[in-house]
Amino acid sequence: MSSGPAAMWVLMGGDPARRRVGRVSSSDSFAGPIDPPLALSRHAHDRIGSQRVDEEWLARAWERADTRVLLLHDAKVALAGSGSPAYVAPAAAGRGERVLLGEESGTTYFAILLDEPPPRHELATLREIAMDLDDRDAGLLVHAVGLAHWRRTHRFCPRCGGTLRMGQAGHVLECASCGRSSFPRTDPAVIMLITDDDDRALLGRAVRYRHRRGFSTLAGFVEPGGSLEQAVVRGVAEEVGIEVDRVEYFGSQPWPLPASLMVGFFGHATTVDIETDGDEIAEARWFSRAELQAAAATGEVVLPGRVSIARRLIETWYGGELPGSW
Repeated sequence: MSSGPAAMWVLMGGDPARRRVGRVSSSDSFAGPIDPPLALSRHAHDRIGSQRVDEEWLARAWERADTRVLLLHDAKVALAGSGSPAYVAPAAAGRGERVLLGEESGTTYFAILLDEPPPRHELATLREIAMDLDDRDAGLLVHAVGLAHWRRTHRFCPRCGGTLRMGQAGHVLECASCGRSSFPRTDPAVIMLITDDDDRALLGRAVRYRHRRGFSTLAGFVEPGGSLEQAVVRGVAEEVGIEVDRVEYFGSQPWPLPASLMVGFFGHATTVDIETDGDEIAEARWFSRAELQAAAATGEVVLPGRVSIARRLIETWYGGELPGSW
């Protein structure tokens, strides 16, 4: 099996210049950008990576009156009174580690990883506010929250145990003892909607789901030495005992909760008998479009939230919006 998304489009007979919209079946092919973009894949800022090592430029940018700063504590963002992210001037940012996010429309943006919760501000997780963000806020928050999670969990050097300190405006952690540099981690994970010859969709309920009616697409992490497509085939076989012969890239979005990149796929099943593993998946079912719509309408099945790529995979296959979410 080919390991590249572009090669998979060709394997599936897809035209790389063509973009399907609306209802899809197992014979459809995807290429090009997703419209509208996935909620956490939107961005408007330029990350200006070359400025991260320019200490004089960073100092001047921090002193400018029009520079704006996001406040984060424990990887949660401070909100303004409107419920949107709060942007403050550097002088009002408080004490903490400073991260350069980038520039947008002439404004430079930083984030401060605060030692203490900011006074007079409510805090929220990215998941709680993601669907209400515009492109600028979505891009800045995904960037900032991803770095905040990384910093929270990386305090000591993996080589010598020495203390790590920030470098390159928050994008490198440098060991004060041995000099080793650590870089932000991203764990690739696949998330896939599998269909059969009758164009039914395979959804499962994970053992960990709090909601006992909560169904979603299957998903799994990419193992060392494995490709994305191999992870799809292996994950479906291990979790529900279904064999997959075709895999097609759909799209991706960052999921810094804490450090994943979710890569979405459609896949075609060659077998239909379900055997759940009992460890990851408690229950799995095949749904026709009519069956899923009816189950979602009555609440028999509750689908994932609209911020997730799983929801977009399901509704792309279905051909429109479905009711309900957890």
